[in-house]
Amino acid sequence: MVRRNCSSPSGAQIRLSPLPKVLSPRGHGSPELQLAERLADPARSAHRSGWICAPLGCADLFTFFFFVWWLMVVFWWLMMNGGGVLRLAVAVVLWWFSQVGGGGGLAVVLWWFFQRDTILMYKRASSKEYPNGFDREQNLGRSPNGLWKDIGNPSWKRPLPHILVATLSSLLFGYHLGVVNETLESISLDLGFSGSTLAEGLVVSTCLGGAFLGSLFSGWIADGLGRRRAFQLCALPMIIGASLSATTSTLGGMLIGRLFVGTGMGLGPPVAALYVAEVSPAFIRGTYGSFTQIATCLGLIGALFIGIPAKDVPSWWRVCFWVSAIPASLLAILMEFSAESPHWLFKRGRIAETEEELEKLWGASHVKSAVAELSKSERGDELDAVKFSELFYGRHVRVVFIGSALFALQQLSGINAVFFFSSTVFKNAGVPSDIGNMCVGIVNLSGSFIAMILMDKLGRKMLLLWSFFGMAVAMGLQGIAACTFLSSSRRVYLSIGGMLLSVMTFSLGAGPVPGLLLSEIFPSRIRAKAMAVCMAVHWVINFFVGLLFLQLLELLGPQILYTIFATFCLMAVAFVKKTVVETKGKTLQEIEIALLPSD
Repeated sequence: MVRRNCSSPSGAQIRLSPLPKVLSPRGHGSPELQLAERLADPARSAHRSGWICAPLGCADLFTFFFFVWWLMVVFWWLMMNGGGVLRLAVAVVLWWFSQVGGGGGLAVVLWWFFQRDTILMYKRASSKEYPNGFDREQNLGRSPNGLWKDIGNPSWKRPLPHILVATLSSLLFGYHLGVVNETLESISLDLGFSGSTLAEGLVVSTCLGGAFLGSLFSGWIADGLGRRRAFQLCALPMIIGASLSATTSTLGGMLIGRLFVGTGMGLGPPVAALYVAEVSPAFIRGTYGSFTQIATCLGLIGALFIGIPAKDVPSWWRVCFWVSAIPASLLAILMEFSAESPHWLFKRGRIAETEEELEKLWGASHVKSAVAELSKSERGDELDAVKFSELFYGRHVRVVFIGSALFALQQLSGINAVFFFSSTVFKNAGVPSDIGNMCVGIVNLSGSFIAMILMDKLGRKMLLLWSFFGMAVAMGLQGIAACTFLSSSRRVYLSIGGMLLSVMTFSLGAGPVPGLLLSEIFPSRIRAKAMAVCMAVHWVINFFVGLLFLQLLELLGPQILYTIFATFCLMAVAFVKKTVVETKGKTLQEIEIALLPSD
């Protein structure tokens, strides 16, 4: 996902004039800037004169944050208690009462009084009530007297260092997505293409093209060289690309550097999803799978934070690129001391090494049971090369279709539009762009932490359902904000509230779950290559959404466009409900046996 900063270099503005005379690296009154401001404040197209809105005052900000807080509480409440139209209606009525009658505190007290038992007594249901749920793994080992005993779950601490090293690739992914957001103006001035929208677009899109190529070949690299070597190979073009970008004095050198960086970006995330799924114990695999999304958010925030001085310090953008070489070098070095995936070793017939890595990851007492579990699905045919055509016919076509559709719906949910225009929406509220972008990053990170906590409690499917549903509601709010019959202040509230709700709900499920879920549902024999295909679909849809978004906005208007995004979100809810299986607490072998029919 790529965001383009449409705000002024200063980031502050007292009032918005009816004409788009905001200073921008794109020049005065550019078509893209006019479209951006149309989306953020559609009343411009209906009222060509007069002041539109002033910055939010303290009282307005308090009301706005109470509104956002209320939305988050209601969303959490519905997730914890299974939803329900009646409960949602009660929440909306209480919110309306708090706004119209000024009784916000009384509304909260009444709501808490009637629902306190539901909230305070919430606890996780046991697996006896839900046969498909797993509270803990059943691992059996032999005691000294020869009897079988339950040896419990593996230690969660053993695989943690290896997983943290792997998530450095996701940190780099997020960093390089955001590094040009604050520095693009300085780069264009120093390299001599200031004012050229084509050159600026190439700096962004070249990275996306490299990511597509890297993701397309990631499966074959991960299967051929192993997961560890794939990580090291992913770090190499990132180091080369960062060095070229930091030292170049021409646009061509910058584009070559961004192409190298993009190749590493495309290779890293699918391999990280594979690795985390294959080295994590089943009972905590969802929690560890969320680390990749958290690392991506940290990378985005880090890029925004490090890029702040770029507006005032000459050539600071070169430092921003040099900084990214540090985690890339750490990834290459530390992977040399990390464990290889036991699944990959077992597929290659290296049983002794498999046992060594399992002992390193899970402990000696779990080695035999883990090898026995691997043997359930590994039938000795994994050494045969998987043909590309095998992914699209026969017994594998269903899971590959589910994976590709999930990534496509993720991109069609409108999250790119939200990130693209976040700076403009905050600017219309009188908030500087850098602060606004940081707020979006913090909300994204907060949602990812919540997803990490809930992943192994509520399950992947539940998070996906509520995430896409919440995004549909958020897109509806932004569509309502585009209506001209609302007052300017309420449009600002709805725009910012809908945007933050979109980011929060996306980070709860639609963001972190697909990568983890697909690495779980794909059979071992095709896992790496199927992930590569799905990630390639992700980048293709991402490219076309970015390419066509502005044209569709100009042709259809923000109301219809947000309605389309909300429709895709509701389609995603129906798709997840119909096709996605719950994988919480199950081993990869159990999932594979359950999903694939026997030949």
